[in-house]
Amino acid sequence: MTAVPAAQPVTSLSADEARRLALRAQGFLGAPDRRAGVRGVLRRLGAVQLDTISVLARSHELIPYARLGAVGRPAVESAYWTPRADADGTDPASGSPYEPHSFEYWSHAACILPIEEWPHFAFRRRAMRARGHRWHVMQDSERSCAAVLDRLKADGPLTTTQLGGGRNGGEWWDWSETKIAVEWLLDTGEVVCTERRGWKRVYDLAERAVPDALLHDDLDDTECVRRLVAQAGAALGVATRADLADYHRLKGEQVSAVIDDTGLVPVEVEGWGKAAWADPAALAGPPRGRHRTTLLSPFDSLIWDRPRTERIFGFTHRLEAYVPRPKRIHGYFAMPLLAGGRLMGRVDPAREGTTLVARQVSMQGPKAVRPMAQALVEAAAWVDCDSVRVDRCDDPALLAALTTELSRLT
Repeated sequence: MTAVPAAQPVTSLSADEARRLALRAQGFLGAPDRRAGVRGVLRRLGAVQLDTISVLARSHELIPYARLGAVGRPAVESAYWTPRADADGTDPASGSPYEPHSFEYWSHAACILPIEEWPHFAFRRRAMRARGHRWHVMQDSERSCAAVLDRLKADGPLTTTQLGGGRNGGEWWDWSETKIAVEWLLDTGEVVCTERRGWKRVYDLAERAVPDALLHDDLDDTECVRRLVAQAGAALGVATRADLADYHRLKGEQVSAVIDDTGLVPVEVEGWGKAAWADPAALAGPPRGRHRTTLLSPFDSLIWDRPRTERIFGFTHRLEAYVPRPKRIHGYFAMPLLAGGRLMGRVDPAREGTTLVARQVSMQGPKAVRPMAQALVEAAAWVDCDSVRVDRCDDPALLAALTTELSRLT
């Protein structure tokens, strides 16, 4: 009779340990690796979400700022994107062979991704091809796509405007045939975006922009998903199946099919009530170090998943930018305050000239006052503001304390 191997003991984590593992994995606990810089943050997270909203700055700029501090905004952009103007495959500034650092594709949403991840999204490119369209259907797909590819081959890289225009003259979703075609080619991998200029995507042929060693769809769907789940586990530190699925917008059953082969370790987390897995590297040693005090973009991967944010931090947060003004509670672009490894409040910021305006502030008690003041002053300096003004706070006593602390710091 064959002996059945004894089950391995499952590591148990307290809720506090899980929280600290998540913070360290996301780059908020411990000294930041400034030598790796913005590109290091991108590789660590695996995906940085893009969004059109710009308050203090666009969200993809806020992500490295939250972890590294006041990184110059031009430096952030140059770290993400690798501009190329020459059609001969060289960097116009150095004359060296063009080597992109990232590309833009559909992950958690529209995201900047490390260029090394290109092969791992083959499963999504195949799914797009099988579906046949994203939002719009072309009138003559074969002719329209061929025209775009010919232009890019001859004159690329190009923006939509340079290709002939993005809209037919109506609302923003009234795309031109050219715009539909180039976006479809982006979805299916014949075209890639490795740069934005003035927030416009710059399209190029994938065969020209993606390094030869990465330009393939050789990985089958299972292997693609396995690698993305493993990457999500490393970026999250500790996670449930739903957490792992949400990171790159996978399906729960996709995660279940590969979880045993990812190298992630089953754990039990106090109070979670659900099966969870941890990155072995996260369990190798207790998370220690300095906590970052900062304001978080609502699109930060630390708080992407609202149920996870409530489970880990006991903090309910909702982006209200798309909520009618009368129904907003915390403001248009309320940014949570992270301090001491906890979410301690939020602020809806704006800029008026060289003044950072805290249009609406809420804080979880007196202990949040000093961190909020520090975060506001640091954010103001980063966006070249020389003063901070608080318009509203939901607690008069805390407003008075915050005003006093801001006066002391500025």
